[in-house]
Order: sequence, then C-alpha cells, then structure tokens
Amino acid sequence: QLQLVESGGGVVQAGGSLRLSCQISGSTPDYYAIAWFHQAPGKEREAISCINSNDDNTFYTDIVKGRFTISRGNAKNTVVLQMNSLKPEDTGTYYCAAGSAFCFPDWATVRGRARYDYWGQGTQVTVSS
Repeated sequence: QLQLVESGGGVVQAGGSLRLSCQISGSTPDYYAIAWFHQAPGKEREAISCINSNDDNTFYTDIVKGRFTISRGNAKNTVVLQMNSLKPEDTGTYYCAAGSAFCFPDWATVRGRARYDYWGQGTQVTVSS
C-alpha cells in the first residue's frame, strides 16, 4: 500500500510558476513510477508527466514539455513538478499517482492510466489571465 499527498497548489498569474510536491509513503516497491495528472474543470483527468524510480528518466506530454519539469525532491520519497510559464488552461486539479513499475511507452494514454492504483487527493492550481 502506498499513500500519496500532493502540496504546493495555489493561485498564480499567467506566466508565473508553481512548484508541486508529491510525498510518497508506505511500502514502496523496488521500482515504481510516479506520474502527474491534470484535471481541468469539467474535463477528464490527463497524464502530463512521469518519472522512473530506477533511472530517473522523465517523460512529458507535448502540452507541458518545455514548461514543466519533474524530478526527485531533496526529501526522501518526494517527487516535484516545477511548473513554469503557466497558462490559464493549466488551471485545474493536479494529482500524483503510483502503481506502475515504470513509465511504459503508453504511460500517457487511457490504457496506461489503468496501471496507477494509488492516487493523492489532488492540489488545486488556478492560473489567472
């Protein structure tokens, strides 16, 4: 069992930055991926970034590539999502998730999402124009 807690959300103007954290606790397996998802108001939850625990390879969807950076935090079992150049369309709830051993090639698809069994409660981000 894993427990995930997100933090760092808030209100920011367009062009600004936020830093989200995902704290992972519980019985962590030898290999696990952490993915971040974004759910805009009234829309489906979508994967935006993923990081492997074994090699720290990182992956991004085109929507956030070049603006967001996923990394291991300084604190143990923490994953950080640095969000820069924020846009109003980035508004929504951000979730971190675990349950997949790796960021498989389909990590960002609906099928890939099914591998994630553990979810945080989400943190709200609002980007004003």
